[in-house]
Amino acid sequence: MPALLAARAAETPGAVAVVDGDTVLTYGDLAGQARSFAAGLVEAGIAVGDRVAIWAPNSAAWIVSMLGIWSAGAVLVPLNTRYRAREAADILRRSGARMLLSVGDFLGRDYPAELVGHDLPALRDVLALDGRGEGPAPGGRRRRWEEGLSTDPAATAEVLRRVETLAGADAMDVMFTSGTTGRPKGVQAAHGPVLRAYRYYADALGIRADDRYLLVNPLFHSFGSRAGVVAALCAGASIFPVATFDPARAAELIAGAGITVLPGPPTVYQSLLALPAGTKATLRSLRLAVTGAAAVPVTLLARMADELGFDTVLTAYGLTECGGLVTMCRAGDPPEVVSRTSGRPIPGVEIAVVDPGGRRLPAGVAGEVVVRGYVVMTGYVDDPVATKEVLDDAGWLRTGDVGVIDEDGGLRITDRLKDMFIVGGFNAYPAEIEAALVRHPSVAAAAVVGVPDTRLGEVGHAFVVGRPGCHVEAAEVLEWCRGELANFKVPRAVTVVPALPTNASGKVVKDELRRLAGAGAGGEQ
Repeated sequence: MPALLAARAAETPGAVAVVDGDTVLTYGDLAGQARSFAAGLVEAGIAVGDRVAIWAPNSAAWIVSMLGIWSAGAVLVPLNTRYRAREAADILRRSGARMLLSVGDFLGRDYPAELVGHDLPALRDVLALDGRGEGPAPGGRRRRWEEGLSTDPAATAEVLRRVETLAGADAMDVMFTSGTTGRPKGVQAAHGPVLRAYRYYADALGIRADDRYLLVNPLFHSFGSRAGVVAALCAGASIFPVATFDPARAAELIAGAGITVLPGPPTVYQSLLALPAGTKATLRSLRLAVTGAAAVPVTLLARMADELGFDTVLTAYGLTECGGLVTMCRAGDPPEVVSRTSGRPIPGVEIAVVDPGGRRLPAGVAGEVVVRGYVVMTGYVDDPVATKEVLDDAGWLRTGDVGVIDEDGGLRITDRLKDMFIVGGFNAYPAEIEAALVRHPSVAAAAVVGVPDTRLGEVGHAFVVGRPGCHVEAAEVLEWCRGELANFKVPRAVTVVPALPTNASGKVVKDELRRLAGAGAGGEQ
């Protein structure tokens, strides 16, 4: 990644790279600030391979920091901004992050202050990306992000040495995902495979140097950091990061800046389509959309073209264990293919569908999707047992997704073997939510299912059983969850039941719960 940044800065140093409000960085500026931040990391004692976490919304400083971390030979650990302190502390602790970059004022939260009191033995330094250097932080004082920049000649020389020795097989980040269980597991990615995948992605989509890319996808997710920043760097496009997606504000940016590229989950486009006709008429600069995380009806594709002006709308499929990219549609694919499938595998990647015994199934027959190729992880960090459950000796990764491959090689995801459901583009894992629910002092057992939602695609519906002698109030359980879980994980409804339906082996029958949720079970809030 540092070599890509250096090449871009050398080729087009005056081209605009990042625009964040009043902050405008050319590619020359971006490379210079990333190098200064990397030098600051060297001065702070960050060694090659050390992990540095970022827990903050999208910003120019986030992008500079990410590139600086990589330039120092360090490894990025991104944290979901919706995490509660308990969730963030768990990942910081298990990743061994030496430094945290965060913010002191985002949607009413002071993230460093929330972490005070949590056991974080490896954490040595906290930098405030938003410049709020005052306030409590783990281990003591937080510093302003600007204090982390350095132009010291010796530190700069060390950065250049590290960049020269960095190889494609070296680690670039560790993204935590719950995978098939409730406890998040770290997936380590390397520079070379990610760069190869997203260089192809940018080329296949037709992202150009004159494009203006509105980055609404969070940088803590591969859709933001890789399909966003890395793809834009490959093309030399201009990136416009936004901290939160607000349809009216996004429309202002699109119209005012002439935004041309806007990827995101279907909910982003549905929100823009709900704007007044006069506002939508100002968005005609839009030309390219990339979506996924949910089925995309042909009618939505048509409205995106007719009402928002998109020339091209494409879909893709990926998962954290595969660097975020497995299949994708290509420019020129007809709307029926884009709506019906998530495209074909990218070069160098194989997909298949298999039966429970691992035998490959023919085209048109549903089975578990398995993936093999250079994008597949080598394993979960420090978790060989979980790795063995999903990755076989031949390199095939079990995705837990059920799909069908058509005669043309297009993949259509039809269901999930794992219970995970997607809330507005974010993965929600019932096992993790259920573990939180049973920590409630009045809850003895819990089960969570995903149910359809018009706006978000899916939302959680929880069924809880009270402890003997305890009265359980659904509204109180929901309120309790809001203090324990990121908001996308919080169930939208809770139903109190005397017992959970189970089969002969004692497993909860979630199909029955989905039926009850769809029928409007009593007791929900």
